Amino acid sequence: MSKPPDLPVPPRRRAEIITFLVLAFGIWPVVAVGVVGGYGFLVWMLQIILGPPGPPSH
Repeated sequence: MSKPPDLPVPPRRRAEIITFLVLAFGIWPVVAVGVVGGYGFLVWMLQIILGPPGPPSH
């Protein structure tokens, strides 16, 4: 009988937990703040150029 092929070694659990913590509490909050801040800046600039939303003033 032949020996079954070696399976790849799964990553260590500790490294996986550290990676999760870095993503969950480091990178994603920074990305979220950047996206919300970028959207707010875009709306602010559009309102400066096009005026505030709503019916036109008389």
